[in-house]
Amino acid sequence: MNIRRISWQRWRMNRGNPSPPTPLPQGERGGRIRELLANAVLKLQASSESARADAEILLAHCLQKSRTWLFTWPEKEVDSTIATAFMRLLDERSKGVPIAHLTGQREFWTLNLKVTPDTLIPRPETELLVETALLLLPSPLEGEGLGVRGYSLLDLGTGTGAIALAIASERPDAHVIACDFSPAALAVAQENAHAHHIRNVQFVQSDWFGALPAQRFSLIVSNPPYIETDDPHLRQGDVRFEPLSALASGMDGLDDIRHIIQTAPQWLEAGGWLLLEHGYNQGASVTALLRNAGFQKVRCLPDLAGNDRVSVGQWLQG
Repeated sequence: MNIRRISWQRWRMNRGNPSPPTPLPQGERGGRIRELLANAVLKLQASSESARADAEILLAHCLQKSRTWLFTWPEKEVDSTIATAFMRLLDERSKGVPIAHLTGQREFWTLNLKVTPDTLIPRPETELLVETALLLLPSPLEGEGLGVRGYSLLDLGTGTGAIALAIASERPDAHVIACDFSPAALAVAQENAHAHHIRNVQFVQSDWFGALPAQRFSLIVSNPPYIETDDPHLRQGDVRFEPLSALASGMDGLDDIRHIIQTAPQWLEAGGWLLLEHGYNQGASVTALLRNAGFQKVRCLPDLAGNDRVSVGQWLQG
């Protein structure tokens, strides 16, 4: 069963019958929605491959409305103060500043998460890591094997807390530990947990396994840095504004993945699983590393674009 969550219910709610706009006095008008969006697209076309979507997201953010509301009221006059704020955001976006940094948030799984420059921006392909973890964990009602009530899970390098919080929100019976070496990132993750009333996640400042309390886990998941340090893509697009420590990992991009694979057996229960996100061209290398370390049932899973994205292996030794 595909348990990927689709926010169609939220879409239907936003699509309903939005309240009509209140006309503004002449002096307070900053332009119609239709005109503001058209001008914004022209401004962003040279710097963004998603100029229309960017413009809509930013204007909806400034108005504190949904994008559907913009489509419903294209002739609505926008307050001049809001229009000015919108223009400032467009200026920043034209310089390459990520949309998530401009709005301070990003949707992931079913959660709206706070994002800052101290964290990696959650990406849709990482939902495969969440989906796979949940599929590997049978219902707590099954009462046997991995997934019995009270299982434990470790999220290494949690950042915004996206992976840990998504899994914890689906499985409140789980005890999840989410670690990150960055105090600033952990503060964001804790704020996200509080905002969504998720109480079954414990946050620990730790450089990978270094400062974790001694225990063994049913699952270990991680979206570690996996870009080569000299990859030219690090100087392009949104990643220019994200922490380099969350992106790059050695000349082949696998330094942190090697460390996690070599160390994870000391922290896994017999029958426990290790799940790793990696680059589209790293599937063969990561699965080889898992097999060489003694993991069984090793396989690589593709994302929705068909690219190698998540490799998993089971630790069967005690």
